[in-house]
Amino acid sequence: VQLQASGGGLVQAGDSLRLSCAASGRPASHRVAAWFRQAPGKEREIVARINWENSGIAVYEDSVKGRFTIGRDNAKDTVYLQMNNLKPDDTAVYYCAAGLGGTNPVLYPYWGQGTQVTVSS
Repeated sequence: VQLQASGGGLVQAGDSLRLSCAASGRPASHRVAAWFRQAPGKEREIVARINWENSGIAVYEDSVKGRFTIGRDNAKDTVYLQMNNLKPDDTAVYYCAAGLGGTNPVLYPYWGQGTQVTVSS
């Protein structure tokens, strides 16, 4: 399984960005897709996660609730992260991952390369 993330960039506060993560194959036993981010000097933290299958219930980190939306296109094996009303604190390298679920990065064995998101004030 390989994950390819794209869509980062430099934007101003209040702008929007849409990140995409294309999977070449979906791991049968790791049915949760997630977006993490890591800012300089900080630990990697989960932003949002969603099940590939079933109802696709999404879970969000508190600071992004109401601003970010995670979605999936199962036909394309692609997961999206729509980010609205971006804030400077959202500046980080964003990673997509596939794993068992939860918030701990160690539970996600499959990772895409990071994509930089920079939000200026």
